[in-house]
Amino acid sequence: MTSFPEPTNPAGSRTEVFLRYLDYFRESMVDKVSALAERELRRSRLPSGWTPLELVKHLRHVERRWIEWGFQGRDVAEPWGDRRDDRWYVAPDETRADLVAALRAQGAHTTAVVTAHDLAEIGAPGPRWDGADPASLERVLFHLVQEYARHLGHLDVVAELAGGPTGE
Repeated sequence: MTSFPEPTNPAGSRTEVFLRYLDYFRESMVDKVSALAERELRRSRLPSGWTPLELVKHLRHVERRWIEWGFQGRDVAEPWGDRRDDRWYVAPDETRADLVAALRAQGAHTTAVVTAHDLAEIGAPGPRWDGADPASLERVLFHLVQEYARHLGHLDVVAELAGGPTGE
């Protein structure tokens, strides 16, 4: 398990701080999902109906939308590929291993992009911004950190209800 990036741990830059938190939250998601029984992965324990595998897929697509489609301005096939009929979706043939590998690969891409750019750099114009001015890389990373933290809290509750590991 990746250790929590305590605020007292020295860091060489704000970039390093952002990447440490993203890595921590991403790997914590993987640890939680990996500890769940197979039968719990596609089962929802909440009225909203999402499943742990759907959450993993969603977070991979969130990073993809904000880093590749947003900041980089790349043409991304199916930027909303985590959704079907206006809700999160995982196909029956998508496995935990496949979704975890995709999440980690997306994280590696995020790290490569972030280390190659200044935090103040403004994203490329494109459809991700929905007509608004593109955000800086720092604002995008701040958004990703809050997205991961919020969803990890959701998964903490679901994992506990499923008899899996509890939060911190």
